[in-house]
Amino acid sequence: MTPDQIKLVQDSFAKVAPISEQAAAIFYDRLFEVAPGVKAMFPADMTEQRKKLMATLAVVVNGLGNLPSVLPAASALAKRHVGYGARPEHYPVVGAALLWTLEKGLGEAWTPDVAAAWIAAYGTLSGYMISEAYGSAQAAE
Repeated sequence: MTPDQIKLVQDSFAKVAPISEQAAAIFYDRLFEVAPGVKAMFPADMTEQRKKLMATLAVVVNGLGNLPSVLPAASALAKRHVGYGARPEHYPVVGAALLWTLEKGLGEAWTPDVAAAWIAAYGTLSGYMISEAYGSAQAAE
């Protein structure tokens, strides 16, 4: 990621943060709409899960300028997700739901440059998480 992309991700996330509860609800609604099979991996009461999502995103977004600082936590998270039933093919679906949510939340502030920055950020992080959880061969698929 370039410094400009990092700034775009951080600035756009700062615009979503004030509506984090709503954004998290929109994200999970979208995820369960496009991938209903993953709903069984989540608790019936999503309140805490939505908070965890936004807190994790905040840590990652704020750490993009020093990516090595967030990689240990990303590795641990990826390995925990295996225990929940997550598979490598879930990562693109989650990414698409995240981008869709950001587009809805940001409205006109969702520009092609912002989209490209988020795609780069998610691609970098998800590729790393997949390789940590399943091995580097899975990340390349």
